[in-house]
Amino acid sequence: METTKKKFNLTTKIFIALILGAIFGIILHYFVPASTFRDKILVDGVFYIIGNGFLRLMQMLVVPLVFCSLVCGASAIGDTKTLGKVGIKTMGFYLITTALAVAVALSVAKVINPGIGLDISAIEQTKTTIAETAGFADTLLDIIPKNPIQGLAEGNMLQIILFAILIGIILAKLGKKVDVVSKFFAQFNDVMMEMTMIVMKVAPIGVFCLISKTFANIGFDAFVPMLKYMFSVFFALGLQCFVVYMSMFKGFTGLNPVKFIKKFAPVMGFAFSTATSNATIPMSIDTLEKKIGVNKKISSFTIPLGATVNMDGTAIMQGVAVVFVAQAFHVDLTFVDYLTVIATATLASIGTAGVPGVGLITLSMVFNSVGLPVEGIALIMGIDRILDMTRTAVNITGDAVCTAIVAHQNGDLDREVFENYEEEDQAALA
Repeated sequence: METTKKKFNLTTKIFIALILGAIFGIILHYFVPASTFRDKILVDGVFYIIGNGFLRLMQMLVVPLVFCSLVCGASAIGDTKTLGKVGIKTMGFYLITTALAVAVALSVAKVINPGIGLDISAIEQTKTTIAETAGFADTLLDIIPKNPIQGLAEGNMLQIILFAILIGIILAKLGKKVDVVSKFFAQFNDVMMEMTMIVMKVAPIGVFCLISKTFANIGFDAFVPMLKYMFSVFFALGLQCFVVYMSMFKGFTGLNPVKFIKKFAPVMGFAFSTATSNATIPMSIDTLEKKIGVNKKISSFTIPLGATVNMDGTAIMQGVAVVFVAQAFHVDLTFVDYLTVIATATLASIGTAGVPGVGLITLSMVFNSVGLPVEGIALIMGIDRILDMTRTAVNITGDAVCTAIVAHQNGDLDREVFENYEEEDQAALA
């Protein structure tokens, strides 16, 4: 008899990598003496190169994947008037929920006080680049690319979104005249989706190296206060996902939010395991169509857009991080400062790519807006790898809830599919 070997799925492999990475890092920190091999070759050499190499692979996929997805989504809707209504409703939802997310995060953090008791001297301080902030008028103008090719090359996501939507509209308008171009974008989109799946196969190795480097540097010296920070983020993410989103879902559609969570759970699990919103785009669209009843022409537009623009989970991390670092560095923030954080974190979440760790890139902008030391980002850089997976699941859930609400208001939500899919599925299995 042949013995069938049990194969672990990607989620399990990443969890194993997290645990093993933490254990290995702790062993290096406490039981291996400081040496050139440990510090230079292993931690700052092998772990740094492989860990950051994985992040670069993810960043490599962002521009072509989001660009092609949005072109295909915009061309699928076709009608300019419908696209305008869908676009305005979608962006309005994303902005409101992001602002709510930051408010929830600040409130939770002020109750838990995650930064009190942290000994920052125990953690090595690293230099962190301060993000330059532009004026509101310049930010709006920067959405329009002077050179779209340059915008694509530089990864300017707002410019990429605008250019992709315009191309999609024109493709829909010209129809059969541009069949070859339309097929090119559709097929290239499939290529990028497949490439995403290939890259994610090395995710466990990348996660192991990133976590090992983290724990090799900090051990448990500052882990207890970091647990308070992590709990604050987890709790705020839970409130956003299961209270804010589900209340809105029930209020706007009248559908059962528990059923929604049950149907969408596999996508949330996939997002958690990959820590990238972009990787979930095809699965989200498919699940929304087959289980929730959302017309694909809506989800093909709102889901790729949300993967780039809607970063509620990231905004929550930034809100908690502000309170955490302010308390750790003994900086008093005023009510006006907190309002500034809400506004800045909301704007900072727009145009950031749906790849692992992107929240830390924009966090310096949020810190700078209220005068917090950007060196504080070094306190959460390693631990953030663990949180990133959870907030990605929240991000894509927000995208799906928005899509369902917009589809319902647009008459493109089949309630019969939502109500009956589970019963049909169970009957098929019986």
